[in-house]
Amino acid sequence: MMLKTICLGVAAALGVAAEANGIFMLWLPEAWYLAVPGVTTTGPFNQHFVRDIGLIFLFVGTAFLAGAFLPGHRVILWATPTLWLWGHALFHFWEVAVGICGPSALARDFPAVTFPALIGTVLTLWAIQSARAESARPSW
Repeated sequence: MMLKTICLGVAAALGVAAEANGIFMLWLPEAWYLAVPGVTTTGPFNQHFVRDIGLIFLFVGTAFLAGAFLPGHRVILWATPTLWLWGHALFHFWEVAVGICGPSALARDFPAVTFPALIGTVLTLWAIQSARAESARPSW
């Protein structure tokens, strides 16, 4: 029961953080661009791009929040945004691999890029295990 409480709390926190980031990106894209470490080194400000990614973060946050409250849909609601988070993280690794950014960018970006993907993975694996355990229980 304690693990369930922790996982649901972490999912809710990840959801709120993703939604807050998405709202910031949509509402004040230039301020977001200037405020987030390393973003200015990726190229000139592009309002359209920042807002597109902001919408994605709203969907990511909503999925994690919804999964915290809808156990029957939790696996898909957490696995889907986790796949996007991993795509985002792997893109950052690719940028280092091809020389766009130096390796220090991975450490700088870890808390906001790779760590959420890791958290999503742990949450999704817990949700899968939890769903399997629930379906194995007798329904009497």
